[in-house]
Amino acid sequence: MLRSLYSGVSGMRGFQTKMDVIANNIANVNTTAYKASRVSFQDMLSQTTANASSPSPNGLGGINARQVGLGVKVGSIDMMMGGGSLQPTNRELDFGIENEGFFIVSSNVTIDDPTAPILEDSEVGTLAYTRDGAFFRDYEGNLVNASGQRVLGYVASGLIIDEDNPNPEVVAPDDLEDGDYQEFLNPLKIAEIDEDGGKLQSFSIDTSGKIIAVYSLEGEATTRVLGQIAITRFSNPAGLTKAGGNNYLASNNSGNPEFGLAGSNGFGTINQGFLEMSNVDLANEFTEMIVASRAYSANSRSITTSDEMLQELINLKR
Repeated sequence: MLRSLYSGVSGMRGFQTKMDVIANNIANVNTTAYKASRVSFQDMLSQTTANASSPSPNGLGGINARQVGLGVKVGSIDMMMGGGSLQPTNRELDFGIENEGFFIVSSNVTIDDPTAPILEDSEVGTLAYTRDGAFFRDYEGNLVNASGQRVLGYVASGLIIDEDNPNPEVVAPDDLEDGDYQEFLNPLKIAEIDEDGGKLQSFSIDTSGKIIAVYSLEGEATTRVLGQIAITRFSNPAGLTKAGGNNYLASNNSGNPEFGLAGSNGFGTINQGFLEMSNVDLANEFTEMIVASRAYSANSRSITTSDEMLQELINLKR
């Protein structure tokens, strides 16, 4: 009977954890690019009261083992990394990734030369990865997220779009060694004044993340490529660690980040003027909430029933 008490307690603990996860999913139903979580359970150690036996020569068949389970435990809390639907916002600095990929942000950039590669942790702090593409420009023109973290990409210098070069490449294939885009990562900036003194008139970002800006100087317009937003992917994105602020960190089970360009080599495309919505399914969450509530009540009933049986046993002494 004491086993049933502790089994009921383990069940209540497990379903309380499940309820915590469900409540967090529902709370984040409108969080940009939020990925829902789910809880799976495993049975705990079973106590064997009799071992299994094989068929005997006298014609008797085999006998199965007799085991009494000792409760339940949380087996895993998984992130459901399926993409949410894209919601149009018509804002020029909102971006949604369609299919595979994450934006890259850094919280501690201390580089004096904006064209220098950022490779050392001491220079960039911790790299974080996000599907939340709600970006902003600060007063210096830096591209940042809502927390002020710098958005990273590949910086271009002197790339002008004209008849001779209608589609310039920010990172040319000849510049890559073994396809390593990481060495070209830099904070992105959309400056108000270009290198020739022209004033920013407008800018746009295409599906590959390329930042195209128009500058005007003395009545003459120049179209420049300022850089390209970098995206990355992981062999096991569900293994990423949530870091708050819609950011993720690489973990021992996520694999190493693979950096690249949107729309190429299996990376998703970047859609300007859209944001990815949460992938929480409210109908499923409310159904799971009902199941968790009933299961919690059933486990509490097993505890009270075991208590009543113990009380009857104690009353035998009267």
